[in-house]
Amino acid sequence: MAISKKPRIKEEASCLRCLPLVFFTLLIVVLLIFLLQTSSVSHVAIRHLNQIEDVFEFPENCSQFGKNPNLPTQNELSIFLEKQNQLPPRNMDLYPNLAKNHITIVLYVHNRPQYLGVVIESLSRVIGISETLLIVSHDGYFKEMNKIVNAIRFCQVKQIFAPYSPHLFNNTFPSTSRKDCKDKEDSLKNHCRGNPDQYGNHRSPNIVSLKHHWWWMMNTVWDGLQETRQHSGDILFIEEDHYIFPNAYRNIQKLTELKPKKCPNCYAANLAPSDVKSRGEDRESLIAERMGNVGYAFNRTVWRKIHKKAKEFCFFDDYNWDITMWVTVYPSFGGPVYSIRGPRTSAVHFGKCGLHQGQGEKTSCIDNGMVKMEVEEKDKIGNIKSGWGVQVLTDQNGYKGGFRGWGGWGDNRDHQMCMDFADMYHHQYHRESQ
Repeated sequence: MAISKKPRIKEEASCLRCLPLVFFTLLIVVLLIFLLQTSSVSHVAIRHLNQIEDVFEFPENCSQFGKNPNLPTQNELSIFLEKQNQLPPRNMDLYPNLAKNHITIVLYVHNRPQYLGVVIESLSRVIGISETLLIVSHDGYFKEMNKIVNAIRFCQVKQIFAPYSPHLFNNTFPSTSRKDCKDKEDSLKNHCRGNPDQYGNHRSPNIVSLKHHWWWMMNTVWDGLQETRQHSGDILFIEEDHYIFPNAYRNIQKLTELKPKKCPNCYAANLAPSDVKSRGEDRESLIAERMGNVGYAFNRTVWRKIHKKAKEFCFFDDYNWDITMWVTVYPSFGGPVYSIRGPRTSAVHFGKCGLHQGQGEKTSCIDNGMVKMEVEEKDKIGNIKSGWGVQVLTDQNGYKGGFRGWGGWGDNRDHQMCMDFADMYHHQYHRESQ
């Protein structure tokens, strides 16, 4: 008995009709793979994006900050985090009112959760901390860092995220693209993109992020945030490896109060000596010295002077914000830049590792996972006296004008983005006033 072949023919014809759909589906899959590979969202960011959405809730009228149109194109995560920057502080139900003439504290962090845990614990013991606003500025988004900050209950706290951090991007500036030069590559010979620093090295995103974050943070805190852009008093800046003593807030309040009277030429107040290894002289005298980078506070007048020197800051070939300030910005003010402090430190730099170390659990950056800090009874209450005189330290070691810089900051794209940060909120205000 012969077997009919008609059903088989119909089946084959049906498969032939499906081929265009199959080819189209494959094309879509290939396109999606290509887009994912070239996407500027980092793998870490993609993995946590859904979790972030569960944590952050946005008001319906939440709009983006005004931006300089020359800034890099943002990806989804960058835009998402920038919107989060506009949310009101948390814990306002616990601390509904800030103290009159409070000093806002800004803590800028990267990705060292062990360090951050120590700093937050020290801040929780600071006398007067509940009276003020703590702003935590993140260089990118890191789940463990965010978790630590979310657990703060001792004051109003606001988180901001640098939306142009290289840690939020992948395969595109401000991270590294496939066409970027690496190490000491010759851009003409190898047909790669980038400008080397003075030592012939091309940019490293992890290195340049240090200076970018600090500059973005300064511009955002002083000119971009609703909570601080009208703030007329001082703002205290600390970092994720600064141990803060219980008397720090009361001491910085006293120092900023005495600054106009005791040291009218001082630009800032410091919680620690400029020599990070020093614990102070422990004598009955205020000290005026070069501005340190541990626990420093200044006001809007000083910020305006700094902001006017954006070009000097953005074009100096050194990836360190503090060395750039010491070597180019401060000397351009036309005279010594002094900071007033007490004779005994109220903040200590405890970091033992570089900025991009100490991110794992198994690390020797903190001895046995702990920081052993001696806090005596006189470190627990304010110990700055109004009747003290001022000793001026005129001849100090440190970076001065004329130093060439350590490099790492030679790429024109970094110069341009830095200048764009200086203009982003001023550009917005100019647009709004038209």
